[in-house]
Amino acid sequence: MTRKFGIIGNPINHSLSPLLHNYWFKKYKIDAEYSIINIEENKLGSLINKIKDKSLSGINITLPFKQKIVPFLEEIINDAKITSSVNTVYLNDKGKSIGENTDVFGLQAAYLKEVVDISNKKTLVIGAGGVSPSVILSLQKSGIKNISITNRTHEKCIFLKKKFTNINVINWLNLKDEIKNFDIIINATSLGLKDGDDFNFEFEQHKKNLIYIDTIYNPLETKTLKYFKDKEIKVFNGLDMFIYQGQKAFYLWNKINPEIDQDLIELLKSKLK
Repeated sequence: MTRKFGIIGNPINHSLSPLLHNYWFKKYKIDAEYSIINIEENKLGSLINKIKDKSLSGINITLPFKQKIVPFLEEIINDAKITSSVNTVYLNDKGKSIGENTDVFGLQAAYLKEVVDISNKKTLVIGAGGVSPSVILSLQKSGIKNISITNRTHEKCIFLKKKFTNINVINWLNLKDEIKNFDIIINATSLGLKDGDDFNFEFEQHKKNLIYIDTIYNPLETKTLKYFKDKEIKVFNGLDMFIYQGQKAFYLWNKINPEIDQDLIELLKSKLK
């Protein structure tokens, strides 16, 4: 019987997850299919029941459901437990619904392993939403001690500081002037997303050796990423993080560590042009 997987979120139609996982299903001759699942928040419990009765074999979760899915799960483990943010759900061998977080691994594998002398870097995380706890934890796991966060809604920063007590909170109104103080800046907001809002200022004051990471992969180059790229600043878009978090999710479901080959990368990029 064909195993069924999917992704939930809102908005969700831009997601490349079906392309990613169906590519790997075909490559490894797995009888499974992965699709977009359109769902309202009040149906999250019934969706988890579908995993428990095995009519669904697993799901990925993106904004705005990464935290909202938690109460419906029987157990959250590892990075999901620390961040209270879940992006992958599966049934364990005891029949329990399990929530895991592969975003933390995705960020580390895609970018942070590339940074030289990382523990001494001052880092700013812009955004305090669904992916931000995963970004903060991945930075901490990589040895970074000096982490600051800013968000348009200040209360969300305060909420995150209760979980990660060592982070510094910067007022959103001071963001433009604070940029010059950081070695790494990570955009963990939806600003720059295709057909969405963007930052309403240029990042003019910045260090010459700045590293800029955007968690957005659609478009491949946001306005801010392109601005830094034109200034010859080292930049990373969200595509590699997306691929690596998907690789770990695929392993959790299938116990196969899928290869990230050039054909896959070209396939994904072709959908983002």
